[in-house]
Amino acid sequence: MSYLVLARKYRPRNFTEMVGQEHVVQALTNALTQQRLHHAYLFTGTRGVGKTTVSRILAKSLNCQGPDGTGGITATPCGVCQACTDIDSGRFVDYTELDAASNRGVDEVQSLLEQAVYKPVQGRFKVFMIDEVHMLTNTAFNAMLKTLEEPPEYLKFVLATTDPQKVPVTVLSRCLQFNLRPMAPETVLSHLTQVLAAENVPAEPQALRLLSRAARGSMRDALSLTDQAIAFGSGQLQEAGVRQMLGAVDRSYVFRLIEALALGDGKTVVETADVLRLNGLSAASTLEEMSAVLQRMAVFQAVPQMVGAVDADDPEAAETARLSAAMPPDETQLLYSMCLHGRSELGLAPDEYAALTMVLLRLLAFKPPAGDGPAEKKTLTRPEPAASAPVHAPVAAPLPAAPAPAPAPVVAVVQPPAVVATAPVPVAAAAHVAAPLAAEPAAAKVVAAPEVPVPAPAPVAAAPQSTLLPVRTLDDFDRQHGGSGDERDGGEHARSSSPATAVAERPAADVMSIPVRSMSAEPGVRLQPTAHSPSAASLPASARYTPTEEGEVWYTTVQSLVAAEVITALVRELALQSQLVARDGGHWLLRVERESLNQPTARERLRAALENAGHATQITVEVGVVIDSPARRNAAAAAERQRVAEEIVMNDPYVQTLLRDHGAKIVPGSIKPA
Repeated sequence: MSYLVLARKYRPRNFTEMVGQEHVVQALTNALTQQRLHHAYLFTGTRGVGKTTVSRILAKSLNCQGPDGTGGITATPCGVCQACTDIDSGRFVDYTELDAASNRGVDEVQSLLEQAVYKPVQGRFKVFMIDEVHMLTNTAFNAMLKTLEEPPEYLKFVLATTDPQKVPVTVLSRCLQFNLRPMAPETVLSHLTQVLAAENVPAEPQALRLLSRAARGSMRDALSLTDQAIAFGSGQLQEAGVRQMLGAVDRSYVFRLIEALALGDGKTVVETADVLRLNGLSAASTLEEMSAVLQRMAVFQAVPQMVGAVDADDPEAAETARLSAAMPPDETQLLYSMCLHGRSELGLAPDEYAALTMVLLRLLAFKPPAGDGPAEKKTLTRPEPAASAPVHAPVAAPLPAAPAPAPAPVVAVVQPPAVVATAPVPVAAAAHVAAPLAAEPAAAKVVAAPEVPVPAPAPVAAAPQSTLLPVRTLDDFDRQHGGSGDERDGGEHARSSSPATAVAERPAADVMSIPVRSMSAEPGVRLQPTAHSPSAASLPASARYTPTEEGEVWYTTVQSLVAAEVITALVRELALQSQLVARDGGHWLLRVERESLNQPTARERLRAALENAGHATQITVEVGVVIDSPARRNAAAAAERQRVAEEIVMNDPYVQTLLRDHGAKIVPGSIKPA
């Protein structure tokens, strides 16, 4: 007796035996029960999901006569009447299957349609089943359109295809379409378990899981692979034999690779890749298995509740859950993307195992160094202070009014020719700032106040800047304002008698070095309009900036580089969005707000462009709050041009007449500067 393969032996004979296509079964069952029958059905789906099987069951349901020969249209064909047995065996005269892959011309279709004029011989309905209908020629499709639209009442069309996009819309509109979906591995696994139990074939659960995954949603492929595995394993299914037959990578290697990548262990990654090479395991299969495991890990990380529902009989699921807790979610997503895209690189490399190693090591290249947090940033070289040590005078908050009517001392900040960087000194908020001095005083007296305790600032990569401030004496202040000697003496006495002040005599050449606080550290500072900045109240946040000493230099430099098209893309964006904080010869310190702009490649290209232009030979980029950048200046200038254009239009007499007398309206956003 000839052997019947499992895919044919266990082909479903009725709708109750169908697995994985409940949505199609429910629709057809209800239609048959209610006698709401369409004249043409189109079944679509990948290979081996049941398109031909459903068409045969539908033909039996339409022509079943029942065990006693008195049955009618039913959703549960008996399977024992003459019509049911003949359809199962393929010799029912009123059921015709046409393979459109080999009979795709208009002649074959016309020959089939010629039979439509004759009534059924044995059954209740004639059923024409055309498989792979998308292979028909356009002429053949056109030949069957009229009959397909208005067939005789005893004729039913059943079309099946794996590529519905190639079927003309004129045919699709005449059919009731059902899409048969690929089956989940769990559905295939359950069906294989039942089939092997009926066949009395011993099988390991892991071997069946391998077969269900290898089937890729096709039940026919799963049963065919099972037949092959039974023959390979001499009547039994073992995991090692099935894995060897399929050429699948043992997931223990996959778990070892993922764990090594999570720990940053490059040695284990390379050694495992060498083991895969020695065993002749497929690099593409390795990346495919890794993608499947990483996808499951991402699900566990996004929905931790699913970890508790892991099947205890599936050791791979438990190991996947353990690894999901060992690798951060962002690294899981990155590695998953690399595995997907890495499969396309295998054919480009001279050695697929070398390509596999490079794909795996790529994650370690993007992985931050383990240990003590972010890498330390390089800072600018700090020059030695001047020979005469500056006095770091603490500046107190605004003092309470003294009993005497003499004015309070004022420290004026003047722009120095250069910025002197010194060690940070804790200071309080600066006092009121007056106009710059007209001349240097002959003698210097420093007005100091008791230090006000200030919370320790957060650690930063570089120390704050310091600015040299000329120190004014109280006598000079009084002379400038016309005060008398008695008033000056009274003022001196009042100030010296106050517990909050002190007077220190210093040479005239001495200066006071006060660390300048960054505007970014004081959220309450108001932005002042400048030549490049319109009124702060009318600007968006991206166009507001506080002018800095180095801002004009950096703005001019960047604009020249952009105009010459020396920098483009990400490098241009880095230059436009950054602020020049300090210059130390050929070493420039920049600051950006977004870490995504601070890329090594962009930094190096910007440094090369600056060096070629004769500026900096070395740059350092830090991340922080930016208050003066070329992009902000450009945005401020654009906002000012827009404001001027709108003001010109609004002040135009003709426009005012239209608005006032004729009810005209200006469309928002329609005014553009020239």
